[in-house]
Amino acid sequence: MLYDRFGRPVTNLRISLTQECNYRCFFCHREGQRFLAKNELTPEEIERLVRIASRLGIRKVKLTGGEPTVREDIIEIVRRIKPYVIDLSMTTNGSRLKELAKPLAKAGLDRVNVSLHSLKPEVYKRITGVGGLEVVLEGIEEAVKYLSPVKLNMTVMKGLNDGEIWDMVNFAAKTGTILQLIELEAPREMTETPFFRKYFYPLKPVEEKLEKLAVETRERRMHRRKKYFIPTEYGIAEVEVVRAMHNTVFCANCTRLRVTSNGKFKTCLLRNNDLIDFVSTMRKGASDNEIVEIFKKAVLMREPYWK
Repeated sequence: MLYDRFGRPVTNLRISLTQECNYRCFFCHREGQRFLAKNELTPEEIERLVRIASRLGIRKVKLTGGEPTVREDIIEIVRRIKPYVIDLSMTTNGSRLKELAKPLAKAGLDRVNVSLHSLKPEVYKRITGVGGLEVVLEGIEEAVKYLSPVKLNMTVMKGLNDGEIWDMVNFAAKTGTILQLIELEAPREMTETPFFRKYFYPLKPVEEKLEKLAVETRERRMHRRKKYFIPTEYGIAEVEVVRAMHNTVFCANCTRLRVTSNGKFKTCLLRNNDLIDFVSTMRKGASDNEIVEIFKKAVLMREPYWK
């Protein structure tokens, strides 16, 4: 297993498959990849990377984007890398889940995170730029049949969807999904911008209320996040809160290394000077051991963003 200079183990990869997306969410952080890249990793390159990573103790992979399901080879990618991991998940806007949930599960996908920032069609359209809420809800219904768990990612934004938190808690209980309430994230230099001040909604008060309402509380190993089990009219809702902003505990327990869609390691979502190219070396015929050395270099560059 690989450890960085701060004693944090690296146990999972977050691989961005593409920067393309069929939505236009106005706050999207693009996994910290602040550039468009057409030269995407091939299924063969992704498989080789994951195979090498598995030798180093990295057995968890999350596929992200952009929107990973816009890649026509998404089923092939999942099928290729599943043999090397114990936990294979994906983040998606859910627009293609209705048709893809079953084949993705058959190919080896274990679980899925669906971005669902509102249950109101007009608000959903304002956020995504395209609408299509009903299709996503149908996709979630289909995903629950084949993937477990299905998590709902709700980025809570002031004056936009902050009034829907408890509706979303009820929806999670009703559908048998897990709700993740997420704070809007931004690098330090952007936290004083009008955009961030307008939309940032601190989740600490919400978490305190969840603590009081919960019939049970557990703690996830990753980021030391708590899981709250909240009674609703539909049964128990499982709720997690992602408070990444100014959160030293969150960063101190980070175990992931990011991979950009064009073949670079990225050590942190919020940094913009931390890209380490590996695919150029790979495409020149590098051995597995050479790629391992680049892996190690990237891991040693990791450091907590919030200290």
